Parts: sequence; C-alpha cells; structure tokens
Amino acid sequence: MKLTAFTDYSLRVLMFLAADPDRRATVAEICAAYDIKPNHLTKVVHHLARRGWVATVRGKGGGLTLARPAEQIRVGEVVRDAEGQDLPAECFTAKATPCAIVGQCRLKGVLAEAVEAFHAVLDGYTVADITANRQALAQVLHLPLNLPRAEWTA
Repeated sequence: MKLTAFTDYSLRVLMFLAADPDRRATVAEICAAYDIKPNHLTKVVHHLARRGWVATVRGKGGGLTLARPAEQIRVGEVVRDAEGQDLPAECFTAKATPCAIVGQCRLKGVLAEAVEAFHAVLDGYTVADITANRQALAQVLHLPLNLPRAEWTA
C-alpha cells in the first residue's frame, strides 16, 4: 500500500514536533528541515490541528507543538485519518466499473485482509516509538536539542 504525500507529511510533522516536544516549531522550520513547499505543509498542519494532533499558537513566539504526548498518538490512527477510506482496488469504490468476475472473485477479500494487517502493524506503534532516537533526529533536522546523555538513542 502506498501512502499519499499528505499522510507522509503528516507523519513527518508529528515526528519533527516529537523530536523536541518542549519547544514550539514553525511551519517554516519544518519546511526547511524536510525541503517541503510551505503551501503543502500549511494544509497538512491545518488538518492536524483540526483533528487534534497538533496545537497551534499564533503570533510572535507562536508555533506548533504536539497536542498530546507522543506516547498517545498511534501511527495507525494518523494514517487512517489522513488517508481516509482504504481503496486498494477499483472494486472497493461505490462507483466501481462492473467486473466480469465479481461473483467469483476472491481477490477483494484478500486485499481487505491485507489492508487490515497493514493497519494492525501501524496501530502497534506510537509517534514516541518512531521518534525514540530523538537526539539523532534532532541532529538531522537541525534542532537545537539538548538532552541528557541518558536519553540519547541512535
């Protein structure tokens, strides 16, 4: 299954914010870190804020933070929220073109099972799990993170 750029950017924003959860980040910083155009990221951030994943503060000193601890944000939830309904094949849509084998096809069931397994794996991880290497992430994202050595994980 291939995720959309919207979902990819959603996860990247959450990871950026989780790398240093005590600091507010700006859209411009996140764009620079990932080389993403601001208009794309603004839509993503707006969606994440509306859905309660990200908290925003306007004005001078404003920015973005996680709306709840990274340990409480399941990757599968974010993916399902950003992707919408999974449609791995045309026969999953309401406007599907009639298929000659629809009465005998077993592929639809197999694909549905695969999508379920995909989400089950993602549901097993939180944003905290995928950002457990906070020091390394902060380094590649150019964040001024100063963690005690005991919290460093590569």
